[in-house]
Amino acid sequence: MPKIVTNCPRCKTRVTVEFQQVFDLNTDPEAKEKFLSRSYNLIQCPTCGYQGAMATPLVYHDPDKELLLTYFPPELGMPVNEQEKLFGPLITGVVNALPNEKKKAYIFRPQTMLTLDTMYEKVLEADGITKEMIQEQQKKLGFLQRLLTATSEGRVAIIQQEEESVDESLFAIISQLAQASLAQGDKKTAEQLVAVQNDLLEHTKIGQMLKTGAEETQAAINDLRELSEKGMTRESLLQLLQDAGTEIRLQTLVSMARPALDYMFFQTLTDKLEQSEGQEKRSLIELRDKLIKMTRDIDQAVQKRTDETREFLQELMDAPDTAKAMEDNLDKVDDFFVQLVQAELQTAHKAGDADREGKIEKVIIALQKYTAPPPEVQFIEMLVGTEKDEDVEKILEQNAAAITPEFVQLFNQLISQSETQNQSAELVDLLKKRYKQVLRFSMQKNLSA
Repeated sequence: MPKIVTNCPRCKTRVTVEFQQVFDLNTDPEAKEKFLSRSYNLIQCPTCGYQGAMATPLVYHDPDKELLLTYFPPELGMPVNEQEKLFGPLITGVVNALPNEKKKAYIFRPQTMLTLDTMYEKVLEADGITKEMIQEQQKKLGFLQRLLTATSEGRVAIIQQEEESVDESLFAIISQLAQASLAQGDKKTAEQLVAVQNDLLEHTKIGQMLKTGAEETQAAINDLRELSEKGMTRESLLQLLQDAGTEIRLQTLVSMARPALDYMFFQTLTDKLEQSEGQEKRSLIELRDKLIKMTRDIDQAVQKRTDETREFLQELMDAPDTAKAMEDNLDKVDDFFVQLVQAELQTAHKAGDADREGKIEKVIIALQKYTAPPPEVQFIEMLVGTEKDEDVEKILEQNAAAITPEFVQLFNQLISQSETQNQSAELVDLLKKRYKQVLRFSMQKNLSA
């Protein structure tokens, strides 16, 4: 993003601002996220502390939704004809970058947005997000802001008075904001959000339900892990399922142990059922019916997901530009997709289908570009994987140019994320040790400069 120098609106100090006027999804797939984040054209004055967005004309373009929107800040006080002169080159650049086959009538009729909020609403509306939904979201954010600024006692009182404002979507918002705070290195805000979440879990009915569900799920995971360490048999797995106690725990066990619930397992259950009587027999019949339904639902869901993923793989294989097709559909690329691609490659190889195998290999090459960790993360992995401190020092010296303030900040964020995600204490300690080496090296580098 280019940078310009402008005056602080409050104290007139010259400040540098990362400047962007055009948000074009045709040339930048992340343009929508950048626009909706409102984190662009921000003035942060080091002299007076002013923080705010710089007033500037904006153009937003989404060819798939046939949206071409413009916004001119009224505070600039410029006549309409002068506004059009400013927008002309911006819109021309958008149109010229568009392939001929995508140039449709909408590009000749840019929609003028009178307010910036209206522009945001228009973008979200194209994604099926209504104004009412936005207002509901803003209401939740306002409620959350009050909780964040209240004292511990005041927060509990607000929660008890306005419990109807608490639902699952509020917990989702808190989780997203906490992750974003950690990604930006703002550990304090993340901790405040976690404290609010804990109070909501403790003092609301839905919080208690979510808390109980999470505890039951974790208990099921622990039980299954313990059974696996002892050496799981069909008989011991059956007993664990019998002792599950709750639907949540049973569902979790079934979803995690689905491969073990095979024909022989159900035969074991049937044998035990035939040898039982009374209440035990009725309980086993009920359990068998639940297990049959749960496994059938899981299998159907997996089959549906497999069919959809295989169809997506075929689209990539048929695309004239595999890399571009994948870039346009990164939301469909996940661990399930990666596993299916590997399985399909092995199937094609065993069948001797060289043509299909070659096409899948093209997909894998494109996939590696997007699944490989960033170079900075790879560098951190190399540092952590190096055993001797003196070898780490040599690596840092050989890669001195890579030790930038941004890299040091990223390293610190990675440690915060590792702590939040309950990574092993050994890994966190090793990350901290290597981080101290990097920080010391960075400081020495700056002093030398």
